Amino acid sequence: MSLVIVLAVSLLANTAPTQETGDFTYNGFRSANLSLDGSAALTGNGLLKLNNETKQKGSYAFYPDAITFKNSSDGAVHSFSTTFVFAIVPEYPVLGGPGFTFVIASHREFPRAQPGYFFGLFNETNDGNAMNHIFAVEFDTIQNPEIHDIDGNHIGIDVNGLVSVKSSPARYTENNTPGFRNLSLISGKAMQVWVDYDGAQKHIRVTLAPVIVDKPNTPLLSLPLNLSPIFKETMYVGFSSATGALSTSHYILGWSFKVNGQAHRLDLSQLPKLPYMKKKQKSILLTTGLPFICLFLLSIPVFAMAYAIRKRRKFAEVLEDWERDNSPHRFKYKDLYVATKGFRDQELLGAGGFGRVYRGVLPTSRAEIAVKRVSHESRHGMRQFIAEIISIGRLRHRNIVTLLGYCRRKGELLLVYDYMPNGSLEKYLYNQPKVTLNWNQRFRVIKGAAHGLSYLHEGWEQVVIHRDIKASNILLDSELNGRLGDFGLARLYDHGTDPQTTHLVGTHGYLAPENTRTARATTSADVFAFGAFLLEVACGRRPIEAREEEDAILVDWVFSCWDKGDILEARDPNLGTDFVADEVELVLQLGLLCSQFQPTARPRMRQVVQYLEGDLALEELSSLGISKSRLQFAYHEGFSRSGTSSPYFVDKAFSQTSSVANSVLSGGR
Repeated sequence: MSLVIVLAVSLLANTAPTQETGDFTYNGFRSANLSLDGSAALTGNGLLKLNNETKQKGSYAFYPDAITFKNSSDGAVHSFSTTFVFAIVPEYPVLGGPGFTFVIASHREFPRAQPGYFFGLFNETNDGNAMNHIFAVEFDTIQNPEIHDIDGNHIGIDVNGLVSVKSSPARYTENNTPGFRNLSLISGKAMQVWVDYDGAQKHIRVTLAPVIVDKPNTPLLSLPLNLSPIFKETMYVGFSSATGALSTSHYILGWSFKVNGQAHRLDLSQLPKLPYMKKKQKSILLTTGLPFICLFLLSIPVFAMAYAIRKRRKFAEVLEDWERDNSPHRFKYKDLYVATKGFRDQELLGAGGFGRVYRGVLPTSRAEIAVKRVSHESRHGMRQFIAEIISIGRLRHRNIVTLLGYCRRKGELLLVYDYMPNGSLEKYLYNQPKVTLNWNQRFRVIKGAAHGLSYLHEGWEQVVIHRDIKASNILLDSELNGRLGDFGLARLYDHGTDPQTTHLVGTHGYLAPENTRTARATTSADVFAFGAFLLEVACGRRPIEAREEEDAILVDWVFSCWDKGDILEARDPNLGTDFVADEVELVLQLGLLCSQFQPTARPRMRQVVQYLEGDLALEELSSLGISKSRLQFAYHEGFSRSGTSSPYFVDKAFSQTSSVANSVLSGGR
């Protein structure tokens, strides 16, 4: 009798799975036999945690055996059903990181997959490839316009790639109650999902609800979908997750799956509990010396009040009503003070016209950050400046340094960014650096910067003009990928509208000639600066170098090499012989094309990306009307031969061309 009871309990907790039926149930994972990879792990109380605090890391949890999904006779995919309970706990309450997926794939290993929004399943090369044989349901808590995400809180059905064939904001219905109710995926609360595929009707349904609500009759996603071309005869089922710059914890509490039938109901009473934030233990001083402390406070009330006021003022922050609903994540001043060790000089990364930048480590998550201290004194007014920060803070692209949030206190504004451990590209190009980037690394940085700038110009809801593209503002992450940084000069306007005249700012050698007349922030002016950047990276020289007799103009040198039929002579000699001649020649010619005097003659950044990726062939420069006069005039207008900017058109606030960009958000000093 006791043996029967033991067997019954075992079947209820974890139904023994079989490859033939694909039928299993896990009410918690305390004794589950799963195939775990990356940072996925089982906790002591039976939770499946898909990731940890490691940044840019993929994680996988699969049922270990392949499951038969197809009839050998007609190749049709069997009906199947699954349900699981999950919870997403963000590092910061209002900031989500990359999400996770329920996935059915032809294999369990993804060695070439990238982390972040690739979910650890795809990379830039195979995204959308029919040979992937991957079906997934994504639970995403960031919005990435590159892959047409609808918002930063959605569920989508993915087939062989990141662009969802159908998606919806996270919502649910209660039976007998009309309309959908919104859900926040990063609420930290448990939710249940049902994924049902009808093999006869070839139809997929995805349903979502809080864990305390019965399965709704109305699914969140309903889509006719024939899985036969996607599935092989046997497939693996499981979950994938990948971290990005922010840490978000993904938990699976229970999971049931069945082929040719309805997945077994999960016993919610048996599911493990989610972890809670541990309360700080009371100080020994308070528990053992409480009577003395009370006596001290009662006897010296004036001292206690003065100390409290002083401490409050030290960490006091400014918060207006309009910020509560519109601002990005707001950090506590105290946390940033602790992270930077009191903004001490040893943590200083750089200083310039915008303020000082410090390296920091957040006390709770241990995430590395860069904190820029900016003065409140702004000719734009604080509210407008914050409004721009709010807009730029929503930019999300793999080639743009992410603005994580901000803090306002007394007379200063603190901006918090991703920390870029390899510093700026500039330090790898000049002054005999210890490490010289090879051509493959430089070309990858160039393409990354081009993708980032193209996103700013055409890929976001507004047009963003960077206004200070140069090597010192291209920052390198841990894998030497190029990211656009330092948006202190950036301006935004709506698509289809004309940019307004503003103060002319920027850096000598990168300013477009029309800026001296109109002072307008335009995308073509950014393209001009990008042309100077292209030549800078390929030649290892600054756009304008001061000489005793006259300035050395880089574009003149490159044009002269092209004019005599040997443009590769202009390349950086530090490259040696290890480079791809066609790629170097392409970059140099693109630099000349972007450096033309007439703004309309320059390509758009979208075209520049197509040239660099080989999707569009670059015509011969001679057929495009490139001439020495058109290039010289572009670089010489508005500048004296001494190599300094004319004082009447350069904003004094930004006249320090090194500014903070030399080492902002970076580890270089």
